[in-house]
Amino acid sequence: MDACPAQASASEQAWLEAARTFIQGTLFPAGEEPDKRLTQSVIDCVKETWLSQRENQDFTVPLNYSFVSVQNLKTQQRLPCCSYLSWSSDAYQAWSQGAEPRGNILPRQQLLLLGTLTDLSGDLEPECRNGSLYVRDNTGALDCELIDLDLSWLGHLFLFPSWSYLPPAKKNSFGEGHLELWGTPVPVLPLAVSPGPLTPIPVLYPEKASYLLRYRKKHKLKEPNLAGKLVRVSALVTMKNQRYFIATLGELTEADGHAGGQVSIIVRIPAQMMWHRVLRPGKAYVLTKLRVIKTRGHNYYIWTTVPSSDLIPLRPGYVRELELDISFLEADLTPLPQPTNSKDSSGQGLVRSSKVLHYVGTVTDVLNESASLYMLDRQLILCLAYQQIHGLRRVIRPGVRLELRDVHLLQSVGGGTTKPVLALCLHGTVLLQSFSCLKPETLPSYKVHGASLYEQLVWERQLGLPLYLWATKTLNELSRKLCPYVLRYHQFLKHSSPGNPSLALQLLAPSWDVLISPVSPIRHAHSEILEEPHNCPHQKYTQLQTPYSFPTLLDLAEEGQRRAWATFDPKALLPLPEAAHMTSCQVNRHLAWSWLCLPSCVFQPAQVLLGVLVASSQKGCLQLRDRSYSLPCMPLSETSQPITDPKLIGCLVRVEKFQLVIEREVRSSFPSWKELDIKGFIQKKQARVYVQFFLADALILPVPRATFDSESPQRDSSCPEGPHVGQSRLFLVSHKEALMKRNFCVLPGASSQPPKPTLSFCVSGTWLCGTQRKEGSGWGPPESLGVENKDHKVSLIFLGPSVRWFPFLYPNQVYRLVVPGPSMPMLFEAEGSSGTTQRPLELAGTQSCLTVQKEWTLELGSSQDIPNVLDISKALPESSLTHLLSDNFSNSLVSFSAEILSRILCEPPLTLRRIRPENAGAVKTGVKLTVALEMDDCEYPPHLDIYIEDPHLPPQIGLLPGARVHFSQLEKKISRFNIVYCCFRPTTSVQVLSFPLENKARVPLPHIYLAELLQGDRVPFQATTSCHIVLVLSLQILWVCAHCTSISPQGRCSRQDHNCPAQTAVSQASVRLLVEDGTAEATVTCRNHHVAAALGLSPSQWTSVLECARGPGRVALQFKGFGAQTESPSKTHEPLALFLRKLCDSPAVLRPVKLSFALEKRPSDVTPLEPARLQHFQCGELPLLTKVNPRLRLVCLSLQEPELPILPEASAASS
Repeated sequence: MDACPAQASASEQAWLEAARTFIQGTLFPAGEEPDKRLTQSVIDCVKETWLSQRENQDFTVPLNYSFVSVQNLKTQQRLPCCSYLSWSSDAYQAWSQGAEPRGNILPRQQLLLLGTLTDLSGDLEPECRNGSLYVRDNTGALDCELIDLDLSWLGHLFLFPSWSYLPPAKKNSFGEGHLELWGTPVPVLPLAVSPGPLTPIPVLYPEKASYLLRYRKKHKLKEPNLAGKLVRVSALVTMKNQRYFIATLGELTEADGHAGGQVSIIVRIPAQMMWHRVLRPGKAYVLTKLRVIKTRGHNYYIWTTVPSSDLIPLRPGYVRELELDISFLEADLTPLPQPTNSKDSSGQGLVRSSKVLHYVGTVTDVLNESASLYMLDRQLILCLAYQQIHGLRRVIRPGVRLELRDVHLLQSVGGGTTKPVLALCLHGTVLLQSFSCLKPETLPSYKVHGASLYEQLVWERQLGLPLYLWATKTLNELSRKLCPYVLRYHQFLKHSSPGNPSLALQLLAPSWDVLISPVSPIRHAHSEILEEPHNCPHQKYTQLQTPYSFPTLLDLAEEGQRRAWATFDPKALLPLPEAAHMTSCQVNRHLAWSWLCLPSCVFQPAQVLLGVLVASSQKGCLQLRDRSYSLPCMPLSETSQPITDPKLIGCLVRVEKFQLVIEREVRSSFPSWKELDIKGFIQKKQARVYVQFFLADALILPVPRATFDSESPQRDSSCPEGPHVGQSRLFLVSHKEALMKRNFCVLPGASSQPPKPTLSFCVSGTWLCGTQRKEGSGWGPPESLGVENKDHKVSLIFLGPSVRWFPFLYPNQVYRLVVPGPSMPMLFEAEGSSGTTQRPLELAGTQSCLTVQKEWTLELGSSQDIPNVLDISKALPESSLTHLLSDNFSNSLVSFSAEILSRILCEPPLTLRRIRPENAGAVKTGVKLTVALEMDDCEYPPHLDIYIEDPHLPPQIGLLPGARVHFSQLEKKISRFNIVYCCFRPTTSVQVLSFPLENKARVPLPHIYLAELLQGDRVPFQATTSCHIVLVLSLQILWVCAHCTSISPQGRCSRQDHNCPAQTAVSQASVRLLVEDGTAEATVTCRNHHVAAALGLSPSQWTSVLECARGPGRVALQFKGFGAQTESPSKTHEPLALFLRKLCDSPAVLRPVKLSFALEKRPSDVTPLEPARLQHFQCGELPLLTKVNPRLRLVCLSLQEPELPILPEASAASS
């Protein structure tokens, strides 16, 4: 039983010995004799504080606690902690009960902290004081925060019974941790109690002090003392390396607290900056030895302190009012006029006024620490950016309770901010009510970097609060988009300076002039604090409409797809007059591909495209990339010149005006047009999204980083790092082949695996000079080429990662091929690297074939590099119209520029069909482009079909209806119907010249006479004419199976095997007319819904005719007259046949009409022209025989009734 007290006594003795050792080593300088009395006083202070708990009666000392020095806290305490010597375990539990989330409670450490409270860090001079508070011992000093400070505590040794320590965050730029002193410090030695002045201090109260300031020349007092109740204390301001604050005293009674009964004092002495922590509104103070100064830049005066001034709490009996014998007290005692910098902003629209109030609340979230944005009580946004709260920023975190005095409440600020905002100007004050019991959150990097940049927005850019909140939100979006992929956070959010602009501000700058109001008041600290009526950036504001946003590329692509599928309407893609007569195959083919172009102006708010331009080594196209997505893009020069400079790789591209293109591909099985509303027939759908923009509309910013790569942010494929060694060679591109998967020979022993088709392309060109080696920052003289007059042709093969250069290589451009690393002789003459023997090279007309390696880079040749070849033609190769549209030169290669008129998925021509190995009956789908050729000497451009199939699928981006494109080395072919068409081949290359116009006006068809079509080759392919229907030559109405196109009597398929899955029939009709306009005659073929217009039937009448024809499934009629069809007519006794025959002979059909037509023989049809024929005519009794030109053959595009001229009598009657 006696062992326990003995053991306790031994433990206490050991603890006391350790405490003495620590105290002597920490509180006394090295080499100085320890003060045993002070050491014992420290121990007694600890004991007294420890025993103040009722639970701590077993031991006289806290055996579980150990002393910690400031240095040990800094170096060894890596995690946040708290220590509460005067708290029991139950008290700690009760304290942490209300904290949320519970897992973030500061862990409790049993540590004892001793130190001296001081406002000096280290051995700095007193002039360097800035209002910071420190705990100091012999090992160092540590920043601290204390809620209630007494100036008498400075310089004294304290035991801190309750405190928390927060080490510096890893992502924080503040450098050191800090202490939060919760409870009242316990002095180790008793503090001297001031006995008060021997005689009362003579003081001036605010009202007299303010008027004495006004009449300072008449009544001069030497360093008077001022007394009063503190009305407000401004923020601590730093301007031009000087710190100050302004305190405002009012009368002691509420009745005298009007504006005239207040006086302001500016405090600028460094040693007095600590007063800012002591002053509390509502308490009374005396400030001694004041004098009057004139504020810099303003024409008014203010009281200020001097180095010998004191701050004394006002106590009864300590002061007496100074009696002044002055006569001005009975004069007009109006307040001093204060100058103002405010400007009239009534013309800005709906101007709102903020409310000034006091508020006490708890921080519940840190929205952006660097921007000084927080959430109060989960419902209010707190903005402290308009004050300089460098020290307070580290303290504010969830759980901190704040008192806000003279804070502005702004509602509906706009700009994407939906919650009300509390914002402090320099006039207001933020006071700590209590610290947080929660550990600091690990904030994202974008929330802790960029404090100086946000200060620049407020103090240099003079942003108002709505615009500042929007700019902060936008910079957050940009940080998440680009960091750390493009830049580190601290690089992106750096302060902007002359000659070194901030990348973040450059991205926002294009709209500053529009967004920043020209009448925004310029901030001046003195005016903002002193001016009455109060004027500050928060006083008046207008609701900000969100100017624009920077969506992630993934969000932009997903929004484009969402809109594309939301607007996908099969009925809109297939107009019903045409769709009603289409078979199932035709319907599904027309729906298989469609596209939607979304110009940037359709997005609200406006969307700004932002990303890093990279060249993909997987797809060989340009992409805009951010952290979320890589979006294919097509930048284009407005002069139709291609993008040829690889230096653009790695640059940041910002575009406000762009086109978001969504190509939709649908696999469907609609039986007919009637089921277009049933979504279940859509089996598969996918989309390809990319953007198009002009370089003139883009802001291109080089990324301030030495390395960047098209695939990785750690390398720059166009600017390799490393020592300045390497070699290069200039070459002129003559032709670029298609980017496609090819088979290449594999050198013996290269790989045991069979080769697979590899994405690649070839470039043919000419070496312009010999090899050049790196010399300093430039290139040395080229080596000799040997035979100077000989063309040194070369074929370059790009495969694997080197296909990233495909978007930059174009004919008639000079490039430099750069090989990094040590020089290798004959590197550019190597022939075996590509696995190509000499004989094929000779047949191809080249001397060498070179495979471009992945580490090689490409540069655009400069004029200094090519002084002797400046006359290189930039013209694109063009084939003549005769060459294109003739029956000669079949299977030849042609080049031309054209505008794409339409694009559909189709079956390629018979000569292009490929049979899948797994399905001998299947034909692969291709792409058919119908283009209008661009010829300088051709008024009416002819149309041509271009077919694309594997391995050229999918086609490159940008091949859209309305786009102008140059096609190089297409293969020209002639079909069995003598139609000229073209096909993609491995030698084909494509260059987009211009994008589709957003609002292209439809050009009306020319109105001509039929005889003009006989006058030569340069005739319009489509036109309108006014003519007369002379004769109906033939008429046919069919009902066919929508699946197999067999005749369907009664709407049922007539196939004998009964294997047709379709249960739907569609009607198809055609009529051939003979028309003339007095100059020539022509046969016109009308199909489907145009037949009803030709016969003069209304829609309901035509529907009745079709329903009558459903029974037999086929009605065919021929009529007398030269050129009539020879097919067997329907039974003439059938009612429908009798009706149609009678109708076709009636004036209702044989009438004048306005005909829009297309030539049945297209310009691409190379069928030989029919010769003129002999025809008999009877002129009275005289027979004539003459040559007659063949009749024109036309296809009806539309048929309308002619516009009747207005008779003069009718016009007069109407008037």
